[in-house]
Amino acid sequence: WMRRRRETIEHPFGTMKWLMAGPRFLVKGLKKAKTELALGVLCYNLKRVTNILGCPPYWKRWHSRPPD
Repeated sequence: WMRRRRETIEHPFGTMKWLMAGPRFLVKGLKKAKTELALGVLCYNLKRVTNILGCPPYWKRWHSRPPD
């Protein structure tokens, strides 16, 4: 039971740590750290939804634009 639970939950946390570029927060203070974690979770969820549903047309146009 515990092994299965660990397998299920460790992957998202590992991915979020990778997206946030490391295991430490870049800010000081509990409120700011909570905000940084919330942004990391939002980023993970958006990446996951994009992988599941596919890339919307406007997102493809955004990435095909030449850099300014």
